[in-house]
Amino acid sequence: MTDFRVERDSMGEVRLPAAAYYGAQTQRAVENFPISGQTLPKELIHALGLVKWAAAEANRDLGRLTGTGKRPLSEREVEALVAACREVAEGRWDDQFPVDVYQTGSGTSSNMNANEVIANRAIELAGGDRFQIEKPIHPNDHVNMGQSTNDMFPTAIHVAVAVAIDRQLIPALETARSILAAKSSQWADILKIGRTHLADATPLTLGQEIGGMARQLELSIERARQAIQALRELPAGGTAVGTGINTHPEFGRRVAEFLSRCTGLPFVEAANHFEANAQRDALVECHGHLRTVATTLFNVANNIRWLASGPRCAFYEIQLPDLQPGSSIMPGKVNPVLCESLMQVAARVMGNDQTIALCGAAGGQFQLNIMMPVMAHAALESVRLMAAATKAFAELCLHGMEANREVCLAGVEKSLSMVTGLNLYIGYQQAAALAKEAFATGKTIRELCREKKILPEDQLEQALDPWRMTRPG
Repeated sequence: MTDFRVERDSMGEVRLPAAAYYGAQTQRAVENFPISGQTLPKELIHALGLVKWAAAEANRDLGRLTGTGKRPLSEREVEALVAACREVAEGRWDDQFPVDVYQTGSGTSSNMNANEVIANRAIELAGGDRFQIEKPIHPNDHVNMGQSTNDMFPTAIHVAVAVAIDRQLIPALETARSILAAKSSQWADILKIGRTHLADATPLTLGQEIGGMARQLELSIERARQAIQALRELPAGGTAVGTGINTHPEFGRRVAEFLSRCTGLPFVEAANHFEANAQRDALVECHGHLRTVATTLFNVANNIRWLASGPRCAFYEIQLPDLQPGSSIMPGKVNPVLCESLMQVAARVMGNDQTIALCGAAGGQFQLNIMMPVMAHAALESVRLMAAATKAFAELCLHGMEANREVCLAGVEKSLSMVTGLNLYIGYQQAAALAKEAFATGKTIRELCREKKILPEDQLEQALDPWRMTRPG
């Protein structure tokens, strides 16, 4: 066998690698888009295989593959077609998807890439010669039956992103939330000073502070689920412009039901195929929830970084695990590297959100959005990065995080904000004057109040009890 073979499409002959399972249209795209060297995310390749599998099952059940047409398939060929789709969905042929992300804006090149790989593999599974010029299982007539790139590629995007959120991101968020919730309970008896505007505020417990972060991640899990809900309507069945030309009226519903069963996610046929084909508002909404999750992750990581700052010249109220040397010049320095990693990921996700918002707003004219591959790439990158960074942050940083009880407690009595407990007794103005005098003299609020005999001792102890300040009343 030579290193190359010749295949033909509607534009003529194309030379491509001899062993490739893809065909002429894929090779043209490889040559036309030598842009980034980044191919479709694996999650999207697998989703394309799953969507083609759903389409093959729907067409088989509707009698279209074995019925009238240019060349009806035998039952053996239909089984081979289904099996080939399943293999792509399972990731067996990822190396046969060489088309760059920055390609035709509808994703036609990648849709045809899937059609060609599936067709050639199905021919092989059915006992035929995948190298023959006339394809007994045809990439357009059979694999792409009743479909257009314009409805099936965005369907695959919805499936890929929703599945990634469900299986990658939500479990990582849940791990981080559960660790923080456990730390919150464990540290409920550790009193510390609060901070607003990075300035001393009234006391709270370290458990209360960490519990707020646990709630942030609980809300992030809810937002991740809302992101999945935004993608539940699938465009499959709209074909070229939303009219459903060349497909069966039940095709879209059957595809959605199959995909829902396979993934366990609540996919349904689009309520309006003209909207579903033309616009990617659902993906913009989905990523908006992901951007909010990224905002939360940035905030939690940054606050933990601040709380762990030190060890001698900053807060150091919590201690993070020592993971690696922090400096090439300062011996013994250890930095909050997992916090920094997660913050960088969050920044990237926020940038991806700008990409997706622009593509959604400006890329959809009339019946088609022509920015879909980059939108898919950005959304899946966001999910993958947040899932991986959150998992590492939870397991390598949060899990081993310890409280510095004495450091927390030491700041409480020194805080000028302790004076807030006197408001009900002496009023705001006199309390403010006490705080200024305490700062000027270096005395604590309690010491100054005793010196000036501001209140009887029993009332003073009640007013300046820091534990009473950690709850209403």
